[in-house]
Amino acid sequence: MDYWLPIIVLFGAFFFMLALGVPIVYAIGLSTLASISTQLDFNSALSVVSQKLASGLDSFTLLAIPFFILSGNIMNHGGIARRLINFARILGGRLPGSLAHCNILANMLFGAISGSAVASAAAMGGVMHPQQVKEGYDPAFSTAVNVASAPTGLLIPPSNTLIVYSLVSGGTSIAALFLAGYVPGILLGLALMVIAGIIAVRRGYPKPERPTLRQAGVAIWMAIPSIFLIVLIMGGVLSGIFTPTEASAIAVIYTLFLALVLYREISVKDLPKIFLESVITTAIVLLLIGSSMGMSWAMSNADVPFLILDLLNTISDNPIIILLIINIILLIIGTFMDMTPAVLIFTPIFLPVVTELGMDPIHFGIVMVLNMCIGICTPPVGSVLFVGCS
Repeated sequence: MDYWLPIIVLFGAFFFMLALGVPIVYAIGLSTLASISTQLDFNSALSVVSQKLASGLDSFTLLAIPFFILSGNIMNHGGIARRLINFARILGGRLPGSLAHCNILANMLFGAISGSAVASAAAMGGVMHPQQVKEGYDPAFSTAVNVASAPTGLLIPPSNTLIVYSLVSGGTSIAALFLAGYVPGILLGLALMVIAGIIAVRRGYPKPERPTLRQAGVAIWMAIPSIFLIVLIMGGVLSGIFTPTEASAIAVIYTLFLALVLYREISVKDLPKIFLESVITTAIVLLLIGSSMGMSWAMSNADVPFLILDLLNTISDNPIIILLIINIILLIIGTFMDMTPAVLIFTPIFLPVVTELGMDPIHFGIVMVLNMCIGICTPPVGSVLFVGCS
């Protein structure tokens, strides 16, 4: 019983507090403190939790998160979403369901630039939903397309979620994770476009008028500076000119130039509000990361990953079956937990398991984020679903 007590207290207290509606950061911290207190005296346990929280935030890599959050907020206020939508409409052409294709493409582009599925769903839904309804699209279909395509940008770099995974997985290469995210992110977007096109044909949704060459040229020209941000960041990171952390700072400078100077959608007076929004979001994310480091230490100290591996091996000794089970678990987790805390909590549990099976940490990182992308669109929580419906 003494061996199992820290584990029972850790997960029992955590899920009990979640059921009561306690904010997840407090649930993580208090359950970690309670679990460690079963092995140490209270003062020592409190000291361990404090040390792990501080050491978890002592990482140069983490500087990328506040900078990417700030650049995303600047883009959200700076008229970049509208220009990406106009560009996506040109790419969609006169395909069946072209407005749905436009929504998906715009989400892929905006999500890739901002790194936020919620921001992407809010920005694109506010512009695209009225247009689709006006053209005769079913409101439920329009909302579903926006919600399902918003998370694609979390796989297409730059992605805050992949940065968090890199940190909690022990320093997996961020550049490698960014590069690995492109193919599944683009394939996911293309698959959604195929499904949207089939539904559009069956329901007889109208095709838009063919844009003139001048309209197409203006839309492409106005979107080039925004799209160049992706080329700038990924080109610089992959070529080794600058690190992902330095790339995040460059993203802030570039988006400020776009919003303030080139597009002139915001003024200097708007910056304090944007900075405040970014500070609040950053504080939430960093507090989650710090508290989750203590929980990760508690799980490792209690040998939770090895217990999970033993449990899965009793179910099957086939690595494919074990990986399928882990995928199903991650999908279920994603339905009731936001992506950042889920990655922080469950990476230390499952990464040692899949590593033991011979799976590369980069591969598992993409698999995990992809599962979470599906989960955050799925009830009962589905944060992106709520934003899309609102």
